[in-house]
Amino acid sequence: MNNSIEPQGSDKKALRKALIEQRLNLPDRLQRADLLQRVMRIWLVGRPDTVIGAYWPIKGEFDPLPALHRWKEDGELLDQPQPRRIGLPVVDKVHKTMTFHAWYPGCPMEEDAYGIPKPKDTEVIVPTLLFAPCVGYAAGGFRLGYGGGFYDRMLATLAHHPFTVGLGFAPGFLPDFEPEPHDVPLDAILNDHGVVWPI
Repeated sequence: MNNSIEPQGSDKKALRKALIEQRLNLPDRLQRADLLQRVMRIWLVGRPDTVIGAYWPIKGEFDPLPALHRWKEDGELLDQPQPRRIGLPVVDKVHKTMTFHAWYPGCPMEEDAYGIPKPKDTEVIVPTLLFAPCVGYAAGGFRLGYGGGFYDRMLATLAHHPFTVGLGFAPGFLPDFEPEPHDVPLDAILNDHGVVWPI
């Protein structure tokens, strides 16, 4: 049985809706999440990054924060000169921009303009590695997001481009997805089976 959803023409809105519904209804989502936590932790071993940007999971997205908290704790055990830090996005709805603010388990949170939790009054940090949620993803490192364009705009404003990694479950793969000319590929994509880009 093929669980992937094929885009019908250029109707990305319908495709996003179908993929989100599929993700919310995955009968084995918890098992897939556990596998992707392991893939992420193994993938991070040996990475030089000390500041990683991630996201607060919504709409059945994979939650990267447990693996990142473990990565942060591992760094403390290794007694590294630079402490490892995790950042979550803070979106400015008016200016349509996104920055990353320091996050740690138990830090004060508040809802942003979209009702998504964000760190409250923590400092702005600049990630060298950025994990992005994928509604869908395709060969070549292409990510289908929610259509707001926040990640692309934020990346365009950074002086130093972070290494970008998409995270998603295997059924979100789109074999026939046609990227648009403005789509910028991710540097890597991980799913519950392992590294799916680059291959």
